[in-house]
Amino acid sequence: MADDESTPTGSSAPTAAEDAALQDALAAAHTAVWGYGVVGAALAVDDRGPVDDARQAHRDVRDELTKLLDSRGADPVATQAAYTLPFPVLSAVDAAVLALTLEDGVATAWTWVLDQATEGGTRELAVTALTATELRAVAWRAAAGRTPVTSAFPGLPDS
Repeated sequence: MADDESTPTGSSAPTAAEDAALQDALAAAHTAVWGYGVVGAALAVDDRGPVDDARQAHRDVRDELTKLLDSRGADPVATQAAYTLPFPVLSAVDAAVLALTLEDGVATAWTWVLDQATEGGTRELAVTALTATELRAVAWRAAAGRTPVTSAFPGLPDS
């Protein structure tokens, strides 16, 4: 069946709930960009490649979300000057756990976008972002010694 406005599952105009979920995803991207600075600081210079890649990926999504929300007439949520760390980051394992925490937070936000999305383009963006987030999370779970390294349902509670 075609994804058009005549079908019950087709695209329609964005809703306030969809925009609010996109704002949450933007806030999560801001947090991830900041948090990856902490992750990188805890790792040896030679080990920072994945951190730089992840940070850039979150910047790209942040910029895309900002443009999308601007185009809808919404005022994109701003980044905070600083964020509270959930725990001290004193080792490479701590850094991997923080990176995993960041990716899990982003995944949760994108899952909410999927739940609230009314536009096909928003759903596509959410699936793409959620997939990329889980791929990064797999590597961080392995680095943190967590098993299983994959999540059956990224962004949803484990139980």
